[in-house]
Amino acid sequence: MSPSLSRAGLEIPRDVPVVGYDDSHLSHLMPIGLTTVRQDARLMAERAVRFAVERLEQPELEPREAVLDPKLVVRGTSGPAPEPSA
Repeated sequence: MSPSLSRAGLEIPRDVPVVGYDDSHLSHLMPIGLTTVRQDARLMAERAVRFAVERLEQPELEPREAVLDPKLVVRGTSGPAPEPSA
């Protein structure tokens, strides 16, 4: 846990949820595991190379984009939403 959060009396995920992005191998190494958003890096690279090759072979093609669905990987740094106050 962050020393600043500890000094403030706060805990992850009870008081402060933490979410990262890209699901690097370090996400798994944290003592409680970092909740993160994962994208398929291999698929992104394949699409980028294919699109670049297509444009090189056919310069008249319009630029295009690919939207890939990310995946939420829930680990120990996030938890259920707190109950609303009455």
